[in-house]
Formats: sequence, C-alpha cells, structure tokens
Amino acid sequence: MLAKGIGKSYYIGKWNEYKRSNPANRMKESGALATMDTEYDLLIKNGTLLDPGMGINQKADIATKGCRIAFIGENSDNVGAKKILDASDRIVTPGLIDLHVHIFWGVSHYGIEADANCLDKGVTTAVDAGSAGAWTFPALRRYIIDVSATRLFAFLNISSTGMISSEVGELEDIRHANVQKAIDMCEKNRDVILGVKVRLSEDLAGKNDMEALRRARDASDALGLPIMVHPPNAYSPIDEILSVMRKGDILTHCYHGHAQGVLDEAGKVRASVRKAVDRGVLMDVGHGQGSFTFEVAAKAFEQELMPNTISSDLHSHNVNGPVFDLATTVSKFIYLGIPLESALEMCITRPAQFLKMQNEIGTLKVGAHADIAIFELAVGCFEFVDCEAQMRIGSKRLVPRGVVRSGRLVKSENDRLVCNC
Repeated sequence: MLAKGIGKSYYIGKWNEYKRSNPANRMKESGALATMDTEYDLLIKNGTLLDPGMGINQKADIATKGCRIAFIGENSDNVGAKKILDASDRIVTPGLIDLHVHIFWGVSHYGIEADANCLDKGVTTAVDAGSAGAWTFPALRRYIIDVSATRLFAFLNISSTGMISSEVGELEDIRHANVQKAIDMCEKNRDVILGVKVRLSEDLAGKNDMEALRRARDASDALGLPIMVHPPNAYSPIDEILSVMRKGDILTHCYHGHAQGVLDEAGKVRASVRKAVDRGVLMDVGHGQGSFTFEVAAKAFEQELMPNTISSDLHSHNVNGPVFDLATTVSKFIYLGIPLESALEMCITRPAQFLKMQNEIGTLKVGAHADIAIFELAVGCFEFVDCEAQMRIGSKRLVPRGVVRSGRLVKSENDRLVCNC
C-alpha cells in the first residue's frame, strides 16, 4: 500500500540512482572472479542477490574465503567450497546495519543481548544509541562490544551515567552532563564511538533539555563528531531543538506521535524540519517502544519527508513487541509503500556510508567483509502493530533465514546446507 499522494515512481527513482544500466556490468564491477582450482569456505547458491549500493538485484551465487567475500557470479558450477548453502527462493543481502539499539545487557534497564537479538536476526553491525555515558562506557566496551560476535559501535550519552535507571532520568541533574568527561572518553575510544547521544524528553531531562543539548553540541564539536537527538515530549519546542542541529547530525524517532514531532498541529511537516533536512540533518526511524506511528509516517510520506535510515531502537521493553527485530521494522515500511530495494538501502547502504565503511560492510563487493544476510520475503497476511497499538495488515514480511558474519556461518536453514568438509 503506497502512502497517499506518493506514486511508486518516487521511491523507484531513488532506487534507480544506484542502478547501472547492464546487470552483467554490475556483476563485473563487483570484482567477480573464479578459477577452477579455487576452493572457498562457503558458497551460497541459487539466491537473488540484492545489494542496493552496487545496484545488483538478480539471481547469482556468492562465495567467501576467510573473512572476506571472494566470488560473486551468475554461474558457480566450477566453484568448489567446503560448505554449500542453497538459497533458492531467498534474498541474499549484505548484513543489515541497525543504527539504533540498546545492548548494555545487565547494566541498563534497556539492555538486550546483541548476538541473540541482532546477529541472529540478520543484523551484522549495530550501534548502541547512548546506553552508556563517560562513567559506564568502559564496561560497555569490555563486556559487550569487545566480546560480541555482532560488530558493535556506540553513541556516548552526554550524561555520564548513561541510561541506567527507569526511575530517574539521566539528565534530571544537569551535573551529569559533563562535557570534558564525554570528550575524554570519546578520545580514548574513537574506534568505536561514533558521536554523542542526548535524550530530551521531559521525564528524562526536565527543563534541562536545551542546556543538555548545548553540552552535547559542545562535546561533539570538540571531537568533530555528530550528535544523535531524541526529541519526543521535550520541554522545549522542536523548532528550538532543530536550530542546534547541523549537517550529519541524526534526529532519531522521526515518526513519533508525541509532542515535539515533525508534524505540526495541522498534520503538516514543520518548516523547521524542512530547513533541517535541507541543511543535511538526517532523519532516522528509531521505532522503539513509543516512537513510531503509522499515522505520522504516512502523513510525512505524503509530504515527501522520507527517512534517511531505518533503525529499530530495539531494547528489552520492545523486543517481544511491537518491534521484535529490524527485519520487522523494515517490513512495516514496505507496507507503507517503500520498495524492498529502497527499504534495504536505508538499513544497509546509508548506515554503512554514515559509518564511513561503505567499501567494507553493507556491500557484496569482492574483498569486502563477508557479512551476509539471507531472507525469505514471505507473502500472505501479516499483522504489524505500531507504538499506539494500531494494527495494519501487510502482504509481505521480511523473515531472517540465515546470516554470515566475517565468513562464519552463524545461522542457516539446516535442510539447505551441504558440508563437504
């Protein structure tokens, strides 16, 4: 079902920016190469390869050697492999990249286990969005980031405590927003910290929201990194919040249904939102427990306010519904009218670009990290529920069926796997 007022050509036009004119040329540009005497570790056969960044959407085979993609081509009859996985009737994509999750299990009340809830569901790279601050980040790094199979990054919360308690907001005491401590922690962990997160809801920051935002801005400017802003139900107006945001910053929860949303009281996209988008502020979905409604998204789509990235905001309070996983979130946007290719671009290609890793992850290019997801695009009647318990019935659902992380087959349908070891 396309959002009212928007034709399919709008979305397909966005997708076609990535397509090249000749499928054979696209396969050639991917670096496809095979020789009779090469044996690969894993060969995935008979699937439909879909790589938005490469403009590939066709039947083809793909093989890995070590932790890298080593072959991609239309015919692998002469290719040997230790393991062969049949992907007939399946879609084979680069591993999904979720820019907004909470995986500080055992410390933050939001924390979930990354590998069970991200990697097993086709997300090979995920970003923790502010669960830890300067006081708590060393534990997030040592006990979660460094030991998980999922590739993990993080935004550092401007509050030194991070998102620990459900009873006390992390910015109710503005003394917790220590700029220098945030800068120092980011400098020590530049390889995994992507920017600074700030949550501005009144129950989290009280009337400190703008001061907290300014401190997040000061820290990120000193570091040359972006901020990620959580605005629902902030004390201060969204216009004022957006005035602090710049090119490359992320406004997450962009389709929430609370105060300080992207729509005004008449349901029109605010002028301040248009200006923010025009200067390069990025719109991120961040579905979450209370931050996505079909109604707001549909109205925004009608006015061509599209997301830059689709993320789940997956955490302990929504992992059993309404979010479940990133694939379910993507399915909701397919229901809203975004073509599969474009939806995957928003959770593969664009996040990889944000991470400045587009040649390493989020691609099926030969030589890239062998992070691969396998999906069934199920057809039927599927119930999708938003954060206001509003249900929609969709006809397509993206279902994770297999995942490869750095060349290691993490999950597969056993009846489709042949081992020649």
